[in-house]
Amino acid sequence: MADALILGRSTPRAGALTVGLCCLVTLIEGFDLQSAGVVAPRLVSIFNLTPGQLGLFFSASTMGLLIGAAFGGRLSDRVGRKKSLIVSVALFGLMSIFTGLANSFEVLLLARLLTGVGLGAALPNLIALVAESTAPERRASAVALLYAGLPAGGALASLFTLVGAESHHWSTIFITGGVAPLLVVPLIWAWLPHSSTASAKQGGGRVRSVPTALFGEGRATTTLILWLAFVLGLLVLYLLLNWLPSLVIARGMSRADASWVQFVFNLGSALGSTATGLLMDRWGKAATAALVFSASVAALILIAFVPSNLSALVFAGFFLGVALAGTQAVLYALAPSCYPTDVLGTGVGAAVSMGRFGSVLGPMLAGTLVGAGRSDVEVLVALIPILMISGGAATILSLRIRSA
Repeated sequence: MADALILGRSTPRAGALTVGLCCLVTLIEGFDLQSAGVVAPRLVSIFNLTPGQLGLFFSASTMGLLIGAAFGGRLSDRVGRKKSLIVSVALFGLMSIFTGLANSFEVLLLARLLTGVGLGAALPNLIALVAESTAPERRASAVALLYAGLPAGGALASLFTLVGAESHHWSTIFITGGVAPLLVVPLIWAWLPHSSTASAKQGGGRVRSVPTALFGEGRATTTLILWLAFVLGLLVLYLLLNWLPSLVIARGMSRADASWVQFVFNLGSALGSTATGLLMDRWGKAATAALVFSASVAALILIAFVPSNLSALVFAGFFLGVALAGTQAVLYALAPSCYPTDVLGTGVGAAVSMGRFGSVLGPMLAGTLVGAGRSDVEVLVALIPILMISGGAATILSLRIRSA
């Protein structure tokens, strides 16, 4: 379990450098992940996209994330975290630039699929690197800080809209999101230490199969509970990421108001993730999991029934971001605690990949409910039992890790 991780010979300074570099990469990842949503309205008119084509455009990156997370985690266990991360970061940087240069819908679709593969492959490497380079008593804080980079990058993408994105060419945000990771690659090459897994493989360590890594040696129940928590947790998160602006606009607010709510949602997410990590290291994972999932249920109720004015919606959006990011921080901190170092990438990658199924199911569930005549409030209320099951799974998993 958690203490089975091999921290290697990294010094505190090397560990801090590793965490810093990994957080920088997740910041760029978060920017790229939400850049598509920022320019989507302009792409509709430029490429004459139908609603179905726009849905495919969004789904392409999600499918790429699913594929990349599964293969990236396994690759990191086979060739080492550093090499795998460099390839992943370079791939999503180049493909983001490729997206900005697209001149047809087909090229746009392929570029986003491959961008998603790179983004998905990088994430399990980042989690494994941070977990391995941090002392056990600070590991949850470090992983939560890593996750905070995703919504912080999303906030930057939202800010891009608020400070005059309409005056720039639509490709600017994709090219910016592509050049940035390519500039980081030399820093990773020069400064990131090799992982303990790479050292173990060089020493002739045995490579366990994927089924053994995930379900062998008494890990089957732990893996299944982790997957359940991830799938349902990301289902709720991605449904809200897709529906929050529409919910604000449906209440008579402007697109600019919706952008401000989305911005504070991402800002709250960054702060909530960081705070949750500190609480996990101080209070323990089980107590923190119960707290943040309960807060998320309260936040759903608040956003569903809050008065339709900008101040109230900004506050509700901020609180929702804080609480939901807390749930994600718990899950990302739990994942590396479930597997030994030599299969850490495989285990975390599988969990992240399974979570992507939830990110696909979330918007589909919302569409089904709305198509059946459910109101926005009813859609939000329907998420409460889903979130409670995810929270229960996370709390049970936390208790299993502690007892082990």
